[in-house]
Amino acid sequence: MSIVSDRPEATAVPEAATAPRATAAPEDAATPQLPITPLGPGFGAEIHGIDLARLDDDQVLALREALVRHKVLFVRGQDTLDDAAQIEFGRRLGEVTVGHPVHDSGDVAPEVYSLDSQDNGFADVWHTDVTFVERPPAISVLRAVVLPPTGGDTNWADSQLAYESLSPGLRAHIDTLTAVHDGSREFGYYLAQRRKGRGNLWEGEVFTELKPVEHPVVRVHPESGRKGLFVNPGFTSHIVGVSEHESRGLLDILYAHLTKPEHVVRHRWQRGDVALWDNRSTAHYANRDYGDQHRVMHRITLRGDTPVGPAGARPATGGA
Repeated sequence: MSIVSDRPEATAVPEAATAPRATAAPEDAATPQLPITPLGPGFGAEIHGIDLARLDDDQVLALREALVRHKVLFVRGQDTLDDAAQIEFGRRLGEVTVGHPVHDSGDVAPEVYSLDSQDNGFADVWHTDVTFVERPPAISVLRAVVLPPTGGDTNWADSQLAYESLSPGLRAHIDTLTAVHDGSREFGYYLAQRRKGRGNLWEGEVFTELKPVEHPVVRVHPESGRKGLFVNPGFTSHIVGVSEHESRGLLDILYAHLTKPEHVVRHRWQRGDVALWDNRSTAHYANRDYGDQHRVMHRITLRGDTPVGPAGARPATGGA
């Protein structure tokens, strides 16, 4: 079902909604202009009673700060938001990229990546968006366009909490490691066959091939300074400098730990929902449990920076 507005437009945040909630973490009291309800001690939050298309500058700043702190935010009641308003909202948060380096989403704005279940638009593998480029996106903003009657939930994993709950010895070891991220496993055939070897303009260059890149296994968040796992089953191919057996063993351990239930928040989509997440501190997975029902989600991404590991060095690109 397509999202159709049956609600009056919000013109301001109700006064009662701006008061800090009793369930809010103490630091949320400093941003009363956003009615934030945390979903857990340090990961995930819901926001009600705001209109993303009508935020003032202080609210935008507070939203960005809340996103770094909570890592994924779910904003309800955005029924009137369309692609143009979603892009404009993204521009207030940061620099909007094209929708995807390779994928052609058809008759939508170039900034939009359309995930359409009728065009193989699934995301049912744990991944972090577009880590197969040198500067993966910092933030993603996803809007529900068509929802199945049931199913189609999305799960997010907190990569910082996952890292911090590893044993000290394992943390010390993976702090020194680098991994290769390769987009060809997911998009190589699509680029060669569907796009005839010519993708989209990304960071000033047209994508004509998917070259593997290296990123640190542990990423230091450029704003919070917290460490988090920066490997994912969708795009990470192997760890550099170890045997294939050791690489697979380490990655399997990290993936299993990253996606433990206590590190995961699950969102059941409703009409008018928008999700924002910090790509630098999360991974996500979209449930493919709705059969042949139609599901369409529109995503935009904000330009990020080159991932940096605990040692401060940036890995060389072009890893094999």
